[in-house]
Amino acid sequence: MREAVFRYVKEKYNIEPDYPFSTAPTYPVLRHGDNRKWFALIMDVPREKLGLKGDEAVDIINVKLEDRMLVDMLAQEPGYFYGYHITRSNWISILLDGTVPMEEICRWIDESYGVTASKKEKERLRQAAGEGK
Repeated sequence: MREAVFRYVKEKYNIEPDYPFSTAPTYPVLRHGDNRKWFALIMDVPREKLGLKGDEAVDIINVKLEDRMLVDMLAQEPGYFYGYHITRSNWISILLDGTVPMEEICRWIDESYGVTASKKEKERLRQAAGEGK
């Protein structure tokens, strides 16, 4: 599903993955072009680190949501976890193994993109949303 995520952000936001970690070369970051803030991080982690059975690695995507209560609610659903290795409370990790449909994953990528956007980009997004009504 990594490739599907990459295609989605390329088509919607014209953003390519960035691999900034020499110690974790398989962890791509998706970041804004203007403010360079991350809106997503993909990691491969052992299943047991997420409290799942098995020790093989599984891909997850970390995204930032605006509403802490929403994070708490989603973390109770299959395929969702509190942000793995991210201490800030508004990040959530989502399994990229088919447990969560791609449509939902895209919804949370979009939310994270908006939450982490610069003021200028947030205004552009608001105007684009207003034109879409």
